[in-house]
Amino acid sequence: MEIRSLCVLCGSQEGFGDAYRDAAQRLGRLIAGNGMRLVYGGGSVGLMGAVASSVIAAGGEVIGIIPEFLIRAEVGNTHVSELIVTDSMHDRKRRMFEMSDAFAVLPGGLGTLDETFEIITWKQLRLHQSPIIVIDTDGYWAPLSALIQATVRAGFADAKVLDLIQVVGSPEEALSLLAVTGRQERPYVSDQL
Repeated sequence: MEIRSLCVLCGSQEGFGDAYRDAAQRLGRLIAGNGMRLVYGGGSVGLMGAVASSVIAAGGEVIGIIPEFLIRAEVGNTHVSELIVTDSMHDRKRRMFEMSDAFAVLPGGLGTLDETFEIITWKQLRLHQSPIIVIDTDGYWAPLSALIQATVRAGFADAKVLDLIQVVGSPEEALSLLAVTGRQERPYVSDQL
């Protein structure tokens, strides 16, 4: 399966320091450079805005999906290739899922956690087999990995759940992994910075 559309789950805030924004911008350039379409939450602020702006600046295609009530709060991005407005958060997640071949997770808050756990759970339930790659910028997602491991140690999940996600340290590793996982015919294109 070729990875043509990558859904990026990430925060509507930038977090503290430059590392998170830098990772989002690098991921955006890599998505466009590798000929993929970005599918994301439709906001123009925070890491969402950073990744989308970078894809757009590099000439890539961006599909934003945002619930109507969040257009003002997250400042719906009108510069995307297509902005899809949904009735609810549930519909947003469903549409993002339907339009994506793989998922990448950057740092984010409770909404990002919700989206991430839902897409992991859907994979556990065999509703999809799409790659889920968590980009552990500055160790942000170490508690997530520890939590998943704790569910296995405590007997609440089978050890197979550890294979539902792949954790990498950088956007470059994520795109390289997707190139292998997706068996793309084109070689991986690195960021030109």
